[in-house]
Amino acid sequence: MNPLLKMALELGPLGVFFLTNSYAGIFTATAVFMVATLVALGVMWVLARRIAVMPLVSAFLVVIFGGLTLWLQDDHFIKIKSTIIYALFGVVLLGGLAVRRPLLPYVFDDMVRLTDEGWRILTLRWGLFFLVMAVVNELVWRNFSTDTWVTFKSFGFLPLTVVFVMAQAPLMVRHELKDDAAEEGASRP
Repeated sequence: MNPLLKMALELGPLGVFFLTNSYAGIFTATAVFMVATLVALGVMWVLARRIAVMPLVSAFLVVIFGGLTLWLQDDHFIKIKSTIIYALFGVVLLGGLAVRRPLLPYVFDDMVRLTDEGWRILTLRWGLFFLVMAVVNELVWRNFSTDTWVTFKSFGFLPLTVVFVMAQAPLMVRHELKDDAAEEGASRP
């Protein structure tokens, strides 16, 4: 799938969430976010005949916590969803490292080829990044208004993630598997 289309499908529901919250409030925004997320997953499936693990897990949690938000009329559930997603991804990545099985190569799905050491370092960094993002989400939703949290969720997390990804480029270049190394038997863990 085209990377720009993939990014639009993953970020589109978040944009819809922000706009709907601006005009109709958190509960309507949550319902629209749930629908937009499921539509985006459907489009991903139609175009690629598969859905990556992270969007699938995120969508599952959007539906569960969004449903709780609407059913109980309590916006805390949609707010802690991000904390749970980030913490879950962080713990799973770090847990994979603990048992000497970096899971990040499976997330990148052969788009990136690194040495074993490169995957270990990158997985450690991503695991810690996700845990930090979980803490940041908790700090924002617990200390600021719902509208501020929605704005930060929509326009704060993405720039932080982009900066983090860009900061990983030197590591990825340094540990990139070259074609000749791949042919000599080096493979992802």
